[in-house]
Amino acid sequence: MNPFNIRLGTATLLACLWLPALAQNVEAGGKKAAPCFACHGANGNSTLSAFPILAGLNMRYIYLQLKDFKEGRRRDPNMDALVANLTREDMLDLGAFFAAQKKGNNGFKPDPQKSERGKAKADETLCTMCHLGELAGQNEIPRVAGQHYDYIVKQLKDFKAMRRTNDAGNMTSVAKTLSDEDIDNLGHYAAGLH
Repeated sequence: MNPFNIRLGTATLLACLWLPALAQNVEAGGKKAAPCFACHGANGNSTLSAFPILAGLNMRYIYLQLKDFKEGRRRDPNMDALVANLTREDMLDLGAFFAAQKKGNNGFKPDPQKSERGKAKADETLCTMCHLGELAGQNEIPRVAGQHYDYIVKQLKDFKAMRRTNDAGNMTSVAKTLSDEDIDNLGHYAAGLH
């Protein structure tokens, strides 16, 4: 038998075994997510611009952020008490649940000129190397496209001021080069992507 076919067959089998487990995690996560809805909105579509939209974010990213909050690498008074008693399984289930939700529209109307300058700054600082094209995100790198403007701006300012450091320094090194105007422009660009 062809070695490629063996690898393909093995990968297919593993995917089939993994899918039912994912479905169970989504269901379990949905049962555990109710406390999250107060800030992050029903099914993770926050209507409060200070809180991120979790719907459709990568499962691994959500899990790692919850883990960082729990272990003190990321701090927020709203999150600290909520994550204190979460188990690894809880965090994985919540990640699976929110990743499976459909992201809604954030309702933001970007200023076209600021958005254009934001795109130019994103190109200059190579945002797409990590966040991919249209800032869609991947693996541990979040989708920033369509996130709330206020949340984007706060995170960039927190990275710049080193109030947020749970990313091995990648965002801090980029954010330190940004002016307040750059951050505003990037916020308009990213929040305006749908």
